[in-house]
Amino acid sequence: MTPEMTAICDAERPTIVAGVMGSAESEVSATTTDIVLECAYFQPTRIRRTRRTLGLSSESSYRFERGIDLLGMPDAMRRAIELITAVAGGEVREPPLDLWPEPVKERVVFLRPERVALLLGMTVERPEIERLLSAIGFVVAPKDARLAVQVPGWRPDVSQEVDLIEEIARLKGYDAFPDELRPYRPGTVPDAPLEQAKGTVRRGLAAAGLYEARTFPLVPADDAGAVQVLNPMSAEEGHLRTRLLPGLVRRVEHNWAARTRDVRLFEVGSVFRQAGQAPLEEWTSVALVLTGGRRPPHWTEGAKLPDMDIWDLKYHFELAVRLGAPSARVQAAADGSHWEAVAGDAVVGWAGVLEADAPVWAAPLLGLEVRLEVAERAAAPYRPLPVTPPVERDLALVLPPGVTGAAVGAVLRQKAGALLESLLPFDEYRGAGIPPEHRSVAWHCSFRDPSRTLRENEVDELLEKALKALEDELGVRRRAS
Repeated sequence: MTPEMTAICDAERPTIVAGVMGSAESEVSATTTDIVLECAYFQPTRIRRTRRTLGLSSESSYRFERGIDLLGMPDAMRRAIELITAVAGGEVREPPLDLWPEPVKERVVFLRPERVALLLGMTVERPEIERLLSAIGFVVAPKDARLAVQVPGWRPDVSQEVDLIEEIARLKGYDAFPDELRPYRPGTVPDAPLEQAKGTVRRGLAAAGLYEARTFPLVPADDAGAVQVLNPMSAEEGHLRTRLLPGLVRRVEHNWAARTRDVRLFEVGSVFRQAGQAPLEEWTSVALVLTGGRRPPHWTEGAKLPDMDIWDLKYHFELAVRLGAPSARVQAAADGSHWEAVAGDAVVGWAGVLEADAPVWAAPLLGLEVRLEVAERAAAPYRPLPVTPPVERDLALVLPPGVTGAAVGAVLRQKAGALLESLLPFDEYRGAGIPPEHRSVAWHCSFRDPSRTLRENEVDELLEKALKALEDELGVRRRAS
């Protein structure tokens, strides 16, 4: 035992692990004549840690680590005394002693009916709230615009207003609440980078026609780095998975057993590995499996549709790498048997043909797995709104054949400098007044200096400089009005 554990001791040594396990010395036998009764409340977290450390699971630990009725101990003591004296006889030698260091009052939680309506999406009248809570032992009394709810001692899990609202929802029935999407206020806290990466992969693969699967993370030992679980649910699945593909292969075999030939599944999940005495390594991967027809059949097509092949796999591999590991590149393996995704000098992905227990009518099974790349997203730059007015000009320019709008825009931005805030083409004209094979493109130019107000002559000088450069470099001239 450790100092963090609680023990019940006699004058010499511990005899009972408090809240977990008694001993033969404390048992009642046929020769017992004197009994000491103790009614105690043990801290749930301490009992839970003690039970786990000692590996002792008992009926007592099951009850104490979930919390018992702290306020009901005097009643429990009185009832035990009544039963013993009525059944076995005897008398109480001394009255009970209350050794609790300070009095404990019943917990009171205030409940607002408007908060109930906000969280549940519908109005629950105050009389019904009182009826529902009173039915399970709560004492409800009005207090101004709120309800003062006295929590019974056997409900240590109820400590906040939202806990009471959850009880109301459970008792009223979740089927009684509306299922349409109501107006809501979106949050402003962004998702963690890992969740953002997972969401990107899920959306992209679902858009490509694949279905997401969720497989069990406990598998048979299939790798030297597999981590054994101390309390496995079965002897066959006692290790943490080192890859996602084996679980997806079993899902495909399950579909084959139901005579489903076309299967497209993907999964985003955690995998684990431990090399020797090194710390346990955990990361997130994305894997997918493909088998069957290249596209869904249609009744107008008489011939058998082609099955997916390695080139379909390569397309999906490139898609998964682009979504989940953008910095990696796809290349063929040295022996040409599969494809790899390489980031720097590390192989972060694999794609190839898989082996499975397939029926004779099944198509080849293809699969891939890529380690998800998690990176912090760049912060959005902030720029205050300008306080100085812009100077705007419209230019109609005649472009010779072969001159692109991008080339014209590049020259304008270079010669006009930083004062040219925006440059947008808004019209194109061909016809009368324009030389054959030429075209007229109109541009809207906006000039601004964030520190002062520009003068008209400054903008005119910049435009003249830019127009001269356009005529000298590209043969572009201003259109005559």
